[in-house]
Amino acid sequence: MTLMALGEVTVRRDHFDPSKTHHTPSGFRNNHPHAEHGLVALLRWQWERWQRRWTRRATAPVPALASTDPGYLKANDRETTVTWIGHSTLLLQVAGINLVTDPHLTDRASPLSWIGPKRNVPPGLGFAELPPLDLVLLSHNHYDHLDLPTLRWLGQQPCERQPQAVVPLGLKAFLAEQGLCKVVELDWWEHVCFRDAVIHAVPAQHFSARTPFDRNQTLWAGYVVEHPVCRFFFAGDTGYCADFQIIGRKLGPMDLAAIPIGAYEPRWFMHALHVTPEEAVKIHQDVRSRRSVGIHWGTFELTDEPLDEPPKRLREALARAGISAEEFFVMQHGETRRLGDSHVDRSALSGDAARDPAGLATQKRSKLNLQG
Repeated sequence: MTLMALGEVTVRRDHFDPSKTHHTPSGFRNNHPHAEHGLVALLRWQWERWQRRWTRRATAPVPALASTDPGYLKANDRETTVTWIGHSTLLLQVAGINLVTDPHLTDRASPLSWIGPKRNVPPGLGFAELPPLDLVLLSHNHYDHLDLPTLRWLGQQPCERQPQAVVPLGLKAFLAEQGLCKVVELDWWEHVCFRDAVIHAVPAQHFSARTPFDRNQTLWAGYVVEHPVCRFFFAGDTGYCADFQIIGRKLGPMDLAAIPIGAYEPRWFMHALHVTPEEAVKIHQDVRSRRSVGIHWGTFELTDEPLDEPPKRLREALARAGISAEEFFVMQHGETRRLGDSHVDRSALSGDAARDPAGLATQKRSKLNLQG
């Protein structure tokens, strides 16, 4: 998590808009101010983590890998399914569209192949097992979310066979360098049309960096994918903030939300950047999701909590909130769930969500039409 590479990042700074409060002359910032930790705090955390390393490992069994049916996933063009590949990588299948979030299929979340956070569980689907991808959503540029070997594998395909990538501001040129031909970058509250879907970039509370010198020079984001069959929210990587209530009000309710539940300890260091399971439940409620799946846990040992703790804390938080484990569930790596009739009946809604479900009347967004 703390390793960074030198000389690999191309950043364009011509998207600065002084009318937007999350833009700065040098990059971007969160909507809600919070303390930022410097080098001294980072070294303190790493020293404390090293001192507790044996206790932490001894109490953390490795999550299991489920049996996967790649043949079914490659042939499926009707059923709505979700498959957890690992960490923040999900395969969502909706009406013949194969969508993947933050694709990461290699062994380490690191700029180096021999050191850095190592995958505890193999990817639920390997490169050859993936169905043809139509759409890739990238939340930000951290190594556990933007994996260069995976993107380069996508970029080796002929342009006409490559998926459409949607990324936050500042990352388009970087992906083009990896061979990706079809990339569109969005600011928060902008959207793009792809086939029958509308993809909205929405705020998250986090930061970006791949080197010691490019902090917050590219944007970070979550996404809402509106489709007649399913409305999907991908929270990306985030701390808890009031933005989720706004997302829920303008773009909810959701049929499925992918919400991080891990990488939250120690709280003195992580509280503004990574949600706890208890905060994940609040996000589920804020965005008014019919179902949610917990992601960002159990794959890489990035922080101090045991690998198996996030699902346990999530179960306890759900019980306190009166929410069932079917409404907010966790999956095994490689597990596929058929979502069936997951769509919210909007005819019964009232207020802003019924009159203007996308919030298009109240938010200025750019709109592009992509060919799928």
